[in-house]
Amino acid sequence: MRVALYARVSTLNGQNPETQLIELREYASRREWIVEGEYVDTGVSGSKDSRPSLNRLMAHAHQRRFDGIVVWKLDRFGRSLKHLVTAIAELEALGVTFVSLKDNWDLSTPSGRLMFQIVGAMAEFERSLIVERIKAGMRRRKLEGYSLGRVPLSVDHQALVCDRLSGLSLTKVAKKYGVSRASVVRFTREAINREAAQVGEFPPAAGQASAVWVA
Repeated sequence: MRVALYARVSTLNGQNPETQLIELREYASRREWIVEGEYVDTGVSGSKDSRPSLNRLMAHAHQRRFDGIVVWKLDRFGRSLKHLVTAIAELEALGVTFVSLKDNWDLSTPSGRLMFQIVGAMAEFERSLIVERIKAGMRRRKLEGYSLGRVPLSVDHQALVCDRLSGLSLTKVAKKYGVSRASVVRFTREAINREAAQVGEFPPAAGQASAVWVA
């Protein structure tokens, strides 16, 4: 079987990736596997969403450059339980097996596949607990009288529109009232539309943007 070896170390703990790779090479040799490549992330935290060598490893897995991936330990590969389960399920769909040396995980065996199913169930259970905690927190805040929606902007709309129509730039108006440029455009457009409706005129048609909107 053709395999790829993956190792990761952080600069915070002063480890050398060679420590992991030596054991991985020996294990592959005992299993008579052919090592097609070694992928190493050095000085990269396990919590990072993007790891250069891991990204390259997964890309090569999609290209079927190897039949399996061997890691020293699960926490060297997955940044979270959810990421671990998702990544391994992706590999399984590609027909690429996964082995974790220190955790005795070998998805090419029935016991390894069973363990993966258990971990997947744990990840789903963890996700449902998080969702339930969020819902409980929202219910509690609602009972305490807090608004669960977006906090409305406390802005003097009339003064903002007057400043904008007097020629003050979008950026200056936004900075003065502590809102985004998009909000300035929206407040100004709404004010002009209301005024036009009161006098029986039509507001500017869509696509006929004036300097009021973009300057």
